Amino acid sequence: MAEIIMYTDGSARGNPGKGGYGVVLICGNHYRELSEGYQHTTNNRMELLAVVKGIEALKGDGHSITVYTDSKYVCDAVEKGWLKSWILTNFKGKKNSDLWIRYYKISKLHSVKFKWVKGHADNKFNNRCDVLATQEADNNPVLIDEGYVQ
Repeated sequence: MAEIIMYTDGSARGNPGKGGYGVVLICGNHYRELSEGYQHTTNNRMELLAVVKGIEALKGDGHSITVYTDSKYVCDAVEKGWLKSWILTNFKGKKNSDLWIRYYKISKLHSVKFKWVKGHADNKFNNRCDVLATQEADNNPVLIDEGYVQ
């Protein structure tokens, strides 16, 4: 199977406030964009939801996925092993456990690695994700972030 390259970004206006995420998926000659907007959420939730939605959009299991994100929160949680310790402590004192559990379950079906990229710099795909995420946040989002509302 070909490697899947995924770029992700999240945005929140007010943090918490209106939010959105953007995803760019690239596999060979295939290119796909995903984005959605939420009425009330946080930036970190949108950063993580972008990754979750991107992986969930893939057909089949066993993909090799490299996720490029400008979120140190998301990248470090996985690459530095924080997520494993959060799971062992049942996310005691940690936010966004609903999304982290969702990520963990789907990540086990694939080989996922993260690479941090500087946001708002010269990476055209990261910049495209930023445009998608901010447009969703700014355009009267209608979706409800159930995990945040609870």
